[in-house]
Amino acid sequence: MNNLLSQIRADLKAATDLKIQNSFQRFFKEQVKYYGVKTETVGKIAKKYRSQVKTLDKQAIFALCEELFRSDYTEEAFIVSFWLPNYINHLEPSDLATFKVWIERYIDNWAKCDGFCNHTIGDLIQKHPETLPQVKRWTKSENRWLKRASAVSLIVPAKKGLFLQDALEICDVLLLDGDDMV
Repeated sequence: MNNLLSQIRADLKAATDLKIQNSFQRFFKEQVKYYGVKTETVGKIAKKYRSQVKTLDKQAIFALCEELFRSDYTEEAFIVSFWLPNYINHLEPSDLATFKVWIERYIDNWAKCDGFCNHTIGDLIQKHPETLPQVKRWTKSENRWLKRASAVSLIVPAKKGLFLQDALEICDVLLLDGDDMV
């Protein structure tokens, strides 16, 4: 795993774009950690290593993803966001507990939150609708990123006409609470 992480990080460093690096922070209220790599390039790097990741068992994949999140680099979090939706058929409702912990510990900006939740959690909800009540409970969390996750996890399903009433209920709760989720 360490060798794979080293290769990914070397590729990200090599792909640093000074123009992106100089403008990256302007999209965020909070201070963020980043290499300065275009999202499209991050996707290509994620794809480059996806075949190696697919051979790992779920525990190893989750450990690798957690290490990427732990680094705090936005682009490394994006790698997780590119990989896990491709692994959706192996995910179970109980995996939502792991994802919740990751959001609470490692998600610290809107890009990490939206990238991870739009597809990974949104896809998990579509595959296992019984997870939706847990996600809806996140609206009451003290953690602003968990609150945001409750809403953005339903964006992709809602575009497909799924869980529309639930998405509106989440928005109502967050609006009534006067939350500033960004």
